[in-house]
Amino acid sequence: MTAPVQTQWIDIAPGFAGYLALPPAGHGPGLVLFQEIFGVNAHIRAVAEQYALSGFVVLAPDVFWRQAPRVELGYGGDDFQRALGLMKSYAGPDALADIAASVATLRARPELRGQVGAFGYCMGGRLAYLAAATTDIAAAVPFYGGGIHGQLERAAAIRCPVQFHYAEHDDNIPLSAVDSVREAMAGKAAEVHLYPGAHHGFNCWARASYHAPSAALAQGRALTFLAEQLF
Repeated sequence: MTAPVQTQWIDIAPGFAGYLALPPAGHGPGLVLFQEIFGVNAHIRAVAEQYALSGFVVLAPDVFWRQAPRVELGYGGDDFQRALGLMKSYAGPDALADIAASVATLRARPELRGQVGAFGYCMGGRLAYLAAATTDIAAAVPFYGGGIHGQLERAAAIRCPVQFHYAEHDDNIPLSAVDSVREAMAGKAAEVHLYPGAHHGFNCWARASYHAPSAALAQGRALTFLAEQLF
């Protein structure tokens, strides 16, 4: 029996690849899925397939391609330290170039039907926010986007609807930062959801911080939001 979701790695630019997941219909609206600091690992690939099953053409770009192409890291020990190093060496101009190239590549795919949106987790949440501020995507969904509250000057440029998801207990994103995001997006088509009892990384089933009730609720909200904006 043929798998309902077809996947492959595709070229975005010379040396820059992305993991593409196609929905059962073979076509649909586009979603750029931005990774955490751990690469396009098993979790991110599974999330790509999860959203593809819901009808989206999903592209997860390998944004650490300059430093460590196709790197896959775990969540503790030496892997965690290496992931932090990769994030710190990922320059702002490089990130903006990768965002633009990923959106353009997905938009040019023959399988695309409808609009293009972006979502991501932790560092990838910040990249999804930057995609909303610097490209013409139709929607963005940052999950516990680290560092967004340090780039709120970009909020003025956002024209598309954005749905934010935050954990109540996040050592990297205090509740004051969530409040600052809410204030910066006031008057725009924005939702800010806070998950009581959840910690950073609550969506990732491979992490100790996984919180199934919050992950399920956030996914349901994100799918509803993306369906309304992109189909």
